[in-house]
Amino acid sequence: MAGGLAFKFFPSSQLFTQSHSGSGISSATFRLCGSSLERNCVIDGDTVRYEGVKIRLADFDTPEISSPKCTSELELGHKAKLRLLDLMNAGPFEVAYHGRRDEDVYGRKLRIISRNGHSVGETLIAEGLARPWDGARRSWC
Repeated sequence: MAGGLAFKFFPSSQLFTQSHSGSGISSATFRLCGSSLERNCVIDGDTVRYEGVKIRLADFDTPEISSPKCTSELELGHKAKLRLLDLMNAGPFEVAYHGRRDEDVYGRKLRIISRNGHSVGETLIAEGLARPWDGARRSWC
């Protein structure tokens, strides 16, 4: 991924470490999160839990499902969540450091997840389920 640092996740230490060997390619089976004990699951359209670590996908934003401001936001948020689940289960992926901050204010790791050099966010944006994240919260209604 251009401009990014690839990281491989080591579950036992729950740290991301820099990888130069291309071994940052990972694979896991994801499902929808039902509890905080699940290791690989999709929480919402832009947040996953991977090997037990909560990751906010840093390059895009999707509608809220936990506190939507309108029905259309909730509906689009659920579509984004289900599509992200499909994308996470589509094969091997790479987790890359965002390059600005390690974590957000909620303690989630800020990372970009890509496959074959393309961010899963690019797909969600192209399909109208997300928009590029620029740090500003804007209404989906």
